[in-house]
Amino acid sequence: MTLTATRTRWLQDNGVYVAVGVLLLFNALFTANFLTLGNFTTQLVQAAPVLIVALGMALVIGTEGVDLSVGAVMALAAAVIPLYLGAGPLPAILMALVAGLAVGAFNGFLVARVGIQPIVATLALLVGGRGLALVIANGQLVQLHDPAFLALGTDDVLGIPISVLIAGLLALMVAALTNRTTFGRQLVAIGGNRRAATLAGLPVTGVLVGVYTICGVLAAISGVLATSRLAASDPADMGLLMELSAITAVVVGGTPLTGGKVRVLGTVMGVVLMQLVRATLIKHDLPDSIAQMIQAAIIIAAVYVARERR
Repeated sequence: MTLTATRTRWLQDNGVYVAVGVLLLFNALFTANFLTLGNFTTQLVQAAPVLIVALGMALVIGTEGVDLSVGAVMALAAAVIPLYLGAGPLPAILMALVAGLAVGAFNGFLVARVGIQPIVATLALLVGGRGLALVIANGQLVQLHDPAFLALGTDDVLGIPISVLIAGLLALMVAALTNRTTFGRQLVAIGGNRRAATLAGLPVTGVLVGVYTICGVLAAISGVLATSRLAASDPADMGLLMELSAITAVVVGGTPLTGGKVRVLGTVMGVVLMQLVRATLIKHDLPDSIAQMIQAAIIIAAVYVARERR
């Protein structure tokens, strides 16, 4: 292995950790009130919904796919919640998750059974899913007042916000799924070489449908938590550009767009990096549009590094 190849491998594997460390040091030195419990809690709460979506996206990208419908699924979950909240928080949450499961399974069906390219299949659901959410909500923002439901976005356990605990638990579950189960090994094998996986007798169709279904459910969970935190159902704005944030976190975290690998810890750190970038810019009075431009630049750099490594 050449010196350049070694450096490229090291950069892809460890670059996100270095970047997070540099940003933490910069903020510790130059950002007022950064090293406070309140600030860290705020950053974690804001990052939790992104992390949950990014976990599902990492699984999909690991199969050499992509899911552009995650933001629309969040909007659909938000639209469904007010319809069932009168029966209690649990039925409302369950129906939101069922909506995410249905969209995810349909995505998987289009990709695995029909043979449509993932970017095309999920793009159709990106448009259609948000349209359906707007129809369900009649295009209206609905304020929510159920205390038990709103507790998901406001309460904590031993000082740790519930949404952060849920995101952390899901990260551990996805890591275990990827590294400790036959399903995870099959997922990685399919992403590495789908034709070889098919010839080897792996259940390619079932795994792909399962991966997209999991991604849809995770996006719905994220939509539930975001809706609870906002105390409002807003399908028009819920989850906008979430697919960009999730893909950025996954790619920066070291999961290649070419599939065959899933780095859960890297994805977590990718989400932390994106949150730190946005928080740093905001705290230094720079517009959020600059953060989006930086996101785009980071994606290009991460894809370039992955290509060089490959």
